[in-house]
Amino acid sequence: MAKQEVIEANPGERPPLARSVRFMGIELETAPGVLVPREETELLGRSTVALLREVPGEAIVIDMCCGSGNLALAIAAAVPTARVWASDLTDDTVALARRNVERCGLAGAVKVMQGDLFSGLQNEGLEGRADLVVCNPPYISTLRLEGDRSALLEDEPREAFDGGPYGLSIHQRLVREAAAFLKPGGWLAFEFGEGQDRQVKILLARAGFYEPVRFALDAAGTPRVAIARKKHEQ
Repeated sequence: MAKQEVIEANPGERPPLARSVRFMGIELETAPGVLVPREETELLGRSTVALLREVPGEAIVIDMCCGSGNLALAIAAAVPTARVWASDLTDDTVALARRNVERCGLAGAVKVMQGDLFSGLQNEGLEGRADLVVCNPPYISTLRLEGDRSALLEDEPREAFDGGPYGLSIHQRLVREAAAFLKPGGWLAFEFGEGQDRQVKILLARAGFYEPVRFALDAAGTPRVAIARKKHEQ
C-alpha cells in the first residue's frame, strides 16, 4: 500500500462568509447559496495534484460537485497539462464557478458544466478517458444537519452538506457512475466525514471497479480522503 499522506487541516470548521477566500494559493469569489471552500479540502486537492504529476502528457480531469470551482482551479493552476471539466447542479453554483474560472484566467483549462452528477458531461465524449475524477460531495447525515450541525445551514445551502440518512448517498452514486468515465488505471479521489472510512472501504470494494482503496490522513491522523484506482481491463 502506498504511503499515506498527512496534511494539516481543520475538519468540520465553518469558515466565515467572505466575498473572497484563498484555497491552495488561489483567490476565489464566494457567493450566498454556495459552499465556502474549507481549508480541510486542501488535503484532497494536494493528494490529487500529486497523482496528476505522475501522468505523462495531457491529463483529463473531472471535478464533480465542483462548488465554487476551487478544486478544478487549484488543479489546473498546479498541473498545466491538465484539462478539467467541472460540474455541479444549481444555477448559482455553476454561475459562480464560471466567474472564478474567468477571474483566475483559466478558461482555456477549465470548462464548467451543469447537471445531476455526471449527466452534465454526457455530450463531452469523456467516457473511458478520465485520468482522475475528484469530488468533495456532501457527507453529513440529514439527522445531524437537523441537530448538532444545523448552524451550517444558516448561510450555506443544504445540498452542499446533506449526504442523506447515513451521509454517503452521493458517495454511492459517485463510486458507481465514475467508473464509466475513468480510463483503466484512472483514479477516483473524494472527501468524506470523520469516522466514515470503514463504510467507504466497503462501498468501494463492493462496487467491484477499483483496486484496494488507500486513505490520505489529516494532521490528527484521521482518514479524510479516499483514493482508489480503477482496475485495468483483463
